[in-house]
Amino acid sequence: MGNDKTNMIIAVVLSLAVLLGWNYLVTAPQVERQRQQQAQTNPAPSPREGGPAAPVPGTLPGAPGGDPRAAATREEALARSPRVRIDTPALAGSVALKGGRIDDVSLKAYHETVDPKSPRIVLLSPAGSAHPYYAEFGWVGQNAGPLPGGDTLWTADGEVLTADKPLVLTWDNGAGLVFRRTIRVDDKFMFTVEDSVENKGQNPVTLYSYGLVSRWGKPTTQGYYVLHEGLIGVLGDKGLQEYTYDALAKESPLGAPGTRGISWPGVTGGFVGITDKYWAAAAIPADQSSPYTGSFTERNEGATKVYQASILGDAKTLEPGATAQANQRLFAGAKEVSAIDAYGQRYGIKQFDLMIDWGWFYFITKPMFKALDFFYRLFGNFGVSILVVTLILKLFFLPIANRSYVSMAKMKAVQPEMLAIRERYADDKVKQQQAMMELYKKEKINPIAGCWPVLIQIPVFFALYKVLFVTIEMRHAPFFGWIRDLAAPDPTSLFNLFGLLPFAPPDFLHLGIWPLIMGITMFVQMKMNPAPPDPVQAQIFTFMPIIFTFMLASFPAGLVIYWAWNNLLSILQQYWIMRRNGVKVELWDNLRSTFWRRGAVKEAKG
Repeated sequence: MGNDKTNMIIAVVLSLAVLLGWNYLVTAPQVERQRQQQAQTNPAPSPREGGPAAPVPGTLPGAPGGDPRAAATREEALARSPRVRIDTPALAGSVALKGGRIDDVSLKAYHETVDPKSPRIVLLSPAGSAHPYYAEFGWVGQNAGPLPGGDTLWTADGEVLTADKPLVLTWDNGAGLVFRRTIRVDDKFMFTVEDSVENKGQNPVTLYSYGLVSRWGKPTTQGYYVLHEGLIGVLGDKGLQEYTYDALAKESPLGAPGTRGISWPGVTGGFVGITDKYWAAAAIPADQSSPYTGSFTERNEGATKVYQASILGDAKTLEPGATAQANQRLFAGAKEVSAIDAYGQRYGIKQFDLMIDWGWFYFITKPMFKALDFFYRLFGNFGVSILVVTLILKLFFLPIANRSYVSMAKMKAVQPEMLAIRERYADDKVKQQQAMMELYKKEKINPIAGCWPVLIQIPVFFALYKVLFVTIEMRHAPFFGWIRDLAAPDPTSLFNLFGLLPFAPPDFLHLGIWPLIMGITMFVQMKMNPAPPDPVQAQIFTFMPIIFTFMLASFPAGLVIYWAWNNLLSILQQYWIMRRNGVKVELWDNLRSTFWRRGAVKEAKG
């Protein structure tokens, strides 16, 4: 009996680990293996034959003194350069004429909290501010005279960049090269940067076009393995590459002294960038068929680490009188599914939809979002959409669930015979198991059939969890009543009487209304099933709803609502099947037995 108890406890613990820890246990080792494989298959590139060493662009310091954190506030940093304003339906900000960088972008439709009067989300900030984060495009090379850099002062043809009016920048290096940059932006989050250079000198020059996204200082991350935050890209046939900020420090030296990272030479198609949970900035080759070198790097500027995702085009040799051109794009905005998908299709960007972290269950997660979004457009409420999609999933899996519940009903019908077998062979476990198997065979019962509804629910649970956790459409999406953000935990708590008492309970005691509803439905559902004959097993299953209630209290409210609604539908379905099979629904008897047994135990102890 002792071994049975131990095995049962181990089984429950392992089940919880599978349910809530898949990504924590699997994704982290996978990321580390990927990093090691890339280090073996992609060493630092060697100098190109017949030309200069392949440069790693963007290594110019972003602020005087090399450490931007001590330089200025964001407003002071913006004032250091003349600027051309950005004003579109989705974006506000400016382009710095000093450096020609896109380094000031805020998102008009998104705010820091659910309060629409709270500050807008600031995505990009200039060098010299507290948290520099910007995009830079240009040319690098050797023996070409001065090239545009962070201190270059460009001349603009206008005062504002809009979705209808592009911005044209020009600069003459005084050594025979004239640079021209045209920046366009659409009504959402995509910039197009067309760089051209004309050689008016007497000698040929060789240049490489580049685009990069640079971030100074490691941002605050949520630290979940189910969510990637850091450098991201799709590098041709190398596929999706994801590196956390800390992972780059483990890579080999690459490019300029003090720089570490990883490079993928000669790839075609894709993008490179830096992603947060809901926002991202990415440099994208406009011509997805031209080869380029993609790289992720980390370097130190004073006390600050600088993280960079860059693309470097192949060499272009300009004879006297010739002109070279390089077209690139910059995505800088919210990771809206519709916008990301539309850009991928419109511009042919390879696997651009992977900018959103759909996870291992991509084949379930993305269709799950599509279904939720469809019903959201019908009902105008993502919470209602979750209820509708859950109902559809129950109908879809109805045949499998019905077989499972029929088997469970049969087990309940033969429970008296099972108890008799246990009593008859109480001292002989082998004969007890043989007799049980004979009974199952005679009654055509599958003892593990009752597990199927739970097993089916696990991937759906993870898929919905990912949708709620990573898609910006769920951010600040309200349900009804006190649920103003389906992507955040239920804000109420039992331990301050749901807000009646004027104090905030500690996090480990946070237990909202919806987690309590979920726990009650789970408890009722378990009490409709045959009770395990072993008292230890019975106690463990009795306490499982309590454990799950506390565990899910910190989960997104939308996920808890889904779980509670799914439990309720399962209860109704199981009730109907049991009645249909002539099996008595002993819910109230089981409840009375549970509480009576506890009362009897207390009296005996007293």
